[in-house]
Amino acid sequence: MRFKFPLMAIGLEVAMIVLFGLFVQYETDETLLQQPNSTKSTDVARFLELYPLFQDVHVMIFAGFGFLMTFLKKYGFSSVGINLLIAALGLQWGTLIQGILHSHTQKINIGIKNMINADFSTATVLISFGAVLGKISPLQMLMMTIIEITVFAVNEHLVAEMFMATDIGASMTIHAFGAYFGLAVAAVLYRPGLRRGHDNEESVYHSDLFAMIGTLFLWIFWPSFNSAIAEAGDKQYRAIVNTYFSLAACVLAAYAFSSLVEHRGKLDMVHIQNATLAGGVAVGTCADMAIHPYMSMVIGSLAGIISVLGFKFLTPLFATKLRIQDTCGVHNLHGLPGMLGGLAGIAAVALGASDVSTPAMQAAALGSSIGTAVAGGLITGLILKLPIWGQPPDEYCYDDSVFWEVPRWREHDSHFYEHQGHNHLEPEP
Repeated sequence: MRFKFPLMAIGLEVAMIVLFGLFVQYETDETLLQQPNSTKSTDVARFLELYPLFQDVHVMIFAGFGFLMTFLKKYGFSSVGINLLIAALGLQWGTLIQGILHSHTQKINIGIKNMINADFSTATVLISFGAVLGKISPLQMLMMTIIEITVFAVNEHLVAEMFMATDIGASMTIHAFGAYFGLAVAAVLYRPGLRRGHDNEESVYHSDLFAMIGTLFLWIFWPSFNSAIAEAGDKQYRAIVNTYFSLAACVLAAYAFSSLVEHRGKLDMVHIQNATLAGGVAVGTCADMAIHPYMSMVIGSLAGIISVLGFKFLTPLFATKLRIQDTCGVHNLHGLPGMLGGLAGIAAVALGASDVSTPAMQAAALGSSIGTAVAGGLITGLILKLPIWGQPPDEYCYDDSVFWEVPRWREHDSHFYEHQGHNHLEPEP
């Protein structure tokens, strides 16, 4: 078991290098000059123009998602570390599989939109990772990344090329897909031994604070996520503005309902870390449409409300009745708001906010995203359930020390802070 992970990681990277050598080239290679209206200078100019948006998305993928999942008190190394591992593999495989599906030439020409879309494909896996956080091994995550990005790319191709649906901020193809794929995997990998919870499946003050850092990164950069591949001009402008106000409205609604549903009107940090982002998810599908800023605020408010209600009432129900242990509550941040975004897109198209799709095609895209995600997740879960992947036993779930060298800090001693006059932690002797 010791050698399986390094051998698989090295094997996958060697495969990526070979495939890149065979199929990938710079967008500015001489072959592009054979295409109409294409020059090296214009390609490079467009690349540099969109590079700041790419960097924003990159921060979301590597810092935002990673730190958002650090709320578990003994699982911070894995939350940030495996996030980096998944994203690094995913962006390479996403470049290849999406390039194969969308390229009309023998080579995949790497431009800025290819890099943005590669990051988008990794976001799907990182969302699903949240559903099984703390319960599976790094080896399982490598396999899940390869399978899920493949299924994601096929569905995204169907939505964009076959249904001709619009989903610029990927409410359906990334958020809803990633959530329901992860939930399906979690359902297959259900652990009866965890049905009453686990001592490590909780946060402490500083772990919640780290998770809030991830929330802030995601919240700040979400307008870039929803506008990065929008058509330059009015559509990209609207995508930024609509996301900006949807997020702002979502925060107020999330805070209000968190206070409303909690004991004595106090705020719940889980709600604040997650539900405040739901507006960015829900407005994604129609972000570039002419829906007016007030409608984006309505969508954001509704997203914040349903996300809080989902955390309060649906997550416990899923765990006890449906046998789905959703560690990060991805159903409430990505699943429900993603469905809301899909429905908002259908309504917006029906009301004439966009002329590039039809309500039927939008509905088909939503159905395809959820159906493909569930089917792909169930199959992936069955593969990951095989006893060859080094899945940790129940007693060692949500614990970094299973897969990491962990310093033996005395932070677990509740009396340490009370009786020591130090402002830092010292290792055990």
